[in-house]
Parts: sequence; C-alpha cells; structure tokens
Amino acid sequence: MSLTGLHVLVTRPAEQAPALMERLTREGARPLHFAAIEILDPQNRAPLVDALDRLATFQWAIFVSPNAVDRAMSLWRARNERWPSAVRIACIGRGSARELKRFGIDDALAPTGRFDSESLLLMPPLQAVGGQKILIFRGEGGRELLGDTLAARGAEVTYADCYRRGAPTTDVTALLRTWARTGIDAVIVTSVEALRNLYEALGQVGRRWLAQTPLVVSSERIRAAALDLGLEGETVMAANATDDALIEALRAFCAHKSPNN
Repeated sequence: MSLTGLHVLVTRPAEQAPALMERLTREGARPLHFAAIEILDPQNRAPLVDALDRLATFQWAIFVSPNAVDRAMSLWRARNERWPSAVRIACIGRGSARELKRFGIDDALAPTGRFDSESLLLMPPLQAVGGQKILIFRGEGGRELLGDTLAARGAEVTYADCYRRGAPTTDVTALLRTWARTGIDAVIVTSVEALRNLYEALGQVGRRWLAQTPLVVSSERIRAAALDLGLEGETVMAANATDDALIEALRAFCAHKSPNN
C-alpha cells in the first residue's frame, strides 16, 4: 500500500531521525520531524569512564540502545585501539547491532524477533551467567529488568550510564502551524518519554489534535502510556522500532483506511 501524500510526524531524536525521514520520503509520504526527546551527556561521566577502564574484567558488555553504543564506543575508541577479545558483546535491537558494526563489532549477540530486554534474556548464552561480571551500557533511568534478571541468575551486574534523555528545547510553534495548515495523518512514537514530552510540549490545542491522530507505536508500554495521558484515539502497533517495522505498520494502516476495504 502506497504512503503517497501521507503526512507523518516523526518524533525520534535528531540523531536517529534522518534515515526514517528518508525512507518515508522515498515511499511517497510527507514526513515532518519534531524531536520529542533529546539525547544529552550524563550528569556525571566518571562512572562510565571508570567502567571502561575496567572493561577487561567483565565477561559481557550489553548495549541497550544505539545511543548507548555511540556514546560508549566513541569514548572507548578515543582511549583504546581494540576491544578486549575476552569480553563478549550483546545488544537488544537491530539499530544497536548496526551501530556496533560501525565500530567494527559484527558478532554481537542480539534477538532476531522482538527487540527488547525480555527477548535478549531468553537467549541461551545469557541463561547460565552465575559468577560472571556483566556491564550494561544504558541511559540514565533505564529499565531495571535486564540487570535484575541477570543478577537473579547469579551475575554481578554493573551499570554504566552513557547518556540521559531530555525534553525538547525546540519551539513547537512551527509544528503547530503545519498541523493546523496541512494536518497530520499519523504520529510515530518509539518511546514512552518521547510521547510524554510531545504531549507536554503541544499545549492544550495541540493535545486535542494529538488525541484525534493515529499513533504508530512500537510497544505495549507506549500504548498504555497513551491511554494514561487520555489519548484514546487509534493506535497502530509496529512489530518493533526499526524503520522497516514502522513503515510496514504505516502501510497496514493505509490499507485499512483504503476505500476498497
């Protein structure tokens, strides 16, 4: 199903939006970007530096997001030439795996279906981790499920916060003007924080428009957050947060809305 003429709001951080925007444009859509979340340096970088200094003492390093890969690996490469061969690497999603390949890591353990902590924890290499030391690169305030589960399996878990998420500083006026002039057919949201930040930034009028606009989301957690905010409009569930899955969800949405159906 063609996306031609579909006005789509992309809320990803500025660093992660261009590829999706380009895909949407090639599909004939008319994407609009508003970064509903900003990726910032951690409040205190010392624990991350300390963890990297002790990297060779760990059996596993797990990256929870592309931002974690970019921040941690950029810092590592600035200080060292090569990754310790004895430290195995795992990540949660395709985006993180692609980012790791950019740094020369192409053998990371990663789920192949759903891209979340639960799926990674089901993989055999992470079942018997008793006595092993595991370093988790993440953003400040990230989910504890991964670390808690590995600790319950007997691992010694250390967190290294690589970044923090901030509310957008971009003026929302241009977005509201475009929304009023051309309308928005769908809003892509791939994190709970981005949805909440967008809701707060839009103001009273914008929130009414948001409540009437279909949301393309990548998890049940985001769907639940939308309901908590009183956004009870149509929700389109993507299989995951990859560009391919989001595009496929939009196609399914357009097919459902087609007059022929």
